[in-house]
Amino acid sequence: MLMPKRVKYRKTHSAPRIKGVAKRGFSLSFGEYGLKALEPRWITARQIEACRVTIVRYLRKKGKIWVRIFPDKAVTKHPAETRMGKGKGAPDHWVAVVRPGRILFEVEGLDLVSAKEAFTRAGHKLPIKTKFVSREN
Repeated sequence: MLMPKRVKYRKTHSAPRIKGVAKRGFSLSFGEYGLKALEPRWITARQIEACRVTIVRYLRKKGKIWVRIFPDKAVTKHPAETRMGKGKGAPDHWVAVVRPGRILFEVEGLDLVSAKEAFTRAGHKLPIKTKFVSREN
């Protein structure tokens, strides 16, 4: 599972909403094809890993994959059946803050049909709408 090795602060603020579009990571940098986010949402480390495994299993031994997002925000939670108050809960899981336009995954070394199919399968694992993008030659 993806998570930072160490962070400056253990507990982060949880912003009520994600405003605006992606200011970086909105164009293909490494591969020929990519999966682009169309909605703002927190993507958990488990969801990223599920997508990565789906793409890798579909690619088998051909092609190369890049994961362009990283879960660096800690989400805290109180234990079950705990009364209100008593401070902020312990870190529970890690999320990546994704804004519309962000490239989530990239691949190269594949034909168009298999890349499209791999990203379609990966998109089903995510809680947001996604779009298949390719590099203009």
